[in-house]
Amino acid sequence: MANRRLAPASEQPESFAFTPENAEWAKHQIAKYPEGRQASAVIPLLWKAQEQNGGWLPQKAIEAVAAELGMPKIRVLEVATFYTMFALEPVGRFWIQLCGTVPCDSCGSRELKAMLQKRLGPPGHVSADGNFSWLEVECLGACCNAPMVQINQDYYEDLTPESLSKLMDDLAAGRPVKIGSQAGRISSEPKGGANTLTDETLFDGSRVGAWRKRFEQAKEAEPAGAAGDAPKTEIKAPVAKTGEAESATQQAATAPRPAKPDAGRPVERKASDAPAQRAADGEEPVKPEDRADAAERGHSLAKHGGARLHDSDALDSPAARVAEGEPAAGEEGNQELPGRDIPPPPPEASGASEAVEEKLDSDAKKK
Repeated sequence: MANRRLAPASEQPESFAFTPENAEWAKHQIAKYPEGRQASAVIPLLWKAQEQNGGWLPQKAIEAVAAELGMPKIRVLEVATFYTMFALEPVGRFWIQLCGTVPCDSCGSRELKAMLQKRLGPPGHVSADGNFSWLEVECLGACCNAPMVQINQDYYEDLTPESLSKLMDDLAAGRPVKIGSQAGRISSEPKGGANTLTDETLFDGSRVGAWRKRFEQAKEAEPAGAAGDAPKTEIKAPVAKTGEAESATQQAATAPRPAKPDAGRPVERKASDAPAQRAADGEEPVKPEDRADAAERGHSLAKHGGARLHDSDALDSPAARVAEGEPAAGEEGNQELPGRDIPPPPPEASGASEAVEEKLDSDAKKK
């Protein structure tokens, strides 16, 4: 792709300064931005410097822009080397930028590139007459009309090697050329011309007038009723249904859906059987069977397979122990803590807990 290095020292001018007109123009560009944001004008100033220098940016021009904006030179050089719109080496009178991105590549830019290589030499090389130089660049934004090139500031689209060669001959001879599509395409319409929305009545307003005329004729055709008479209603024959409407009608006739007259209406039943609802209805808040279930003590049934031997009581919790006057298991003094100088016991080996549980079960069976 593009070589983004500065031109050799032998081609660099010794100095650069804006002309009085361009210097005044640069001040107006800088004034567009708030104080302290002058660096935002770096691209317009580089563009004007390139235009003044014959189409390319020398090193002294980059340094002059940096001084004008109070920017480090390297910052301005970063901008100049990033954008291919800035030429860093001398260019011909007509600088051809060839788009080589995917859409143009798919539509024939490789053939254009081969023609330029054969006629002008490698990229960046200026022709012997000083008229042309070329460079392959990234997308130029005219993908609909690919392949295309930009020559100086104009776009030339829908190119072939033959049409581009003829275009270059006309430019070199000073003959007038056509900017844009070279195949007769208008704007970005489909290749070969527009093939949709071609009816002129869609755009000249005549269709609106035709509809209005039909309404007026229908109104005139209505029978005028005598004064005081009730308006007459014309009974029209049912319109034959076709397609989807007919299919829906037939389906409704063969498989009617059941009516739901209560759909969307509130259901008249108690919202819940909660204690608050029972108390509001004058009943005892807690059902007798619920009270009996809560008072019954037994083994936990939450584990898989029901209660097992040595399971703790379902209500054997610290709160239940305190309520019955027993000390809670976690109270101070009921825990046997090892001394600080005693090392903690090693962890149980895998399967040790199952072995202990089997031993307890066998002891219980013997008893």
